[in-house]
Amino acid sequence: MRDHHIGMIVPSSNLTMETELPRMLRAREEIEPDDRFVFHSARARMQHVTPEQLRAMNAQAERAAAELADARPDVVATACLVAIMAQGPGYHCTAEDAITAALRAEGADAPVVSSAGALLSGIAALGARKVAIITPYLKPLTQAVADYLEDAGVEVVDALSLEVPDNLAVARLDPADLRDHWKKLSLAGADALVLSACVQMPSLPSIQPVEDEAGIPVLSAATATTHRILTELGLEPRVPGAGRLLAG
Repeated sequence: MRDHHIGMIVPSSNLTMETELPRMLRAREEIEPDDRFVFHSARARMQHVTPEQLRAMNAQAERAAAELADARPDVVATACLVAIMAQGPGYHCTAEDAITAALRAEGADAPVVSSAGALLSGIAALGARKVAIITPYLKPLTQAVADYLEDAGVEVVDALSLEVPDNLAVARLDPADLRDHWKKLSLAGADALVLSACVQMPSLPSIQPVEDEAGIPVLSAATATTHRILTELGLEPRVPGAGRLLAG
């Protein structure tokens, strides 16, 4: 039996990153009991999903990484998808490199995963080129996410904005509502559906039911981040009931 230590950099108001990722990896432990997962978090202040607060939170990432380095994690995940995507195309590479440098400066050699980069790699792992997305953001930030995906070669065929600016309110959204929300999207031509393009908006209980009903792969920022974490650890990306991306 081996413990895998996962460091997480999360917004101070985020409740879901530390809920959905552990739930998925606990479910994996039920089918792969030799691999166990331990979580360590560092927080960066952010209460409202505004451009100003997102930039301020990004500026705290290296401090948070240095704190996590002391725990010698096996992988570090930074999770605020829109904070990265709002900075412009390709910024996840810049953010991941800065966090990596901060870890190395403190003697930690963990690979770094961002939820923004993980969503792109998760879409690629499914072989998808066209997606529909649901976000909790105001429409301008949803457009920033769509532009980011488009720049990376992923066509966004439709998008739904729930327009909830308060980050704690996003965490309190009922994931069951997504089973109706997705029906407002046009999936014509879509290869996959991003049910939650935000690690703060809960979606895990609806991933598999919506996938079963929609007939195309369904993923979220959280399932994509879990897929990338497992891949970086050299483990099979398999979590029961979490959609095709995590079907192993």
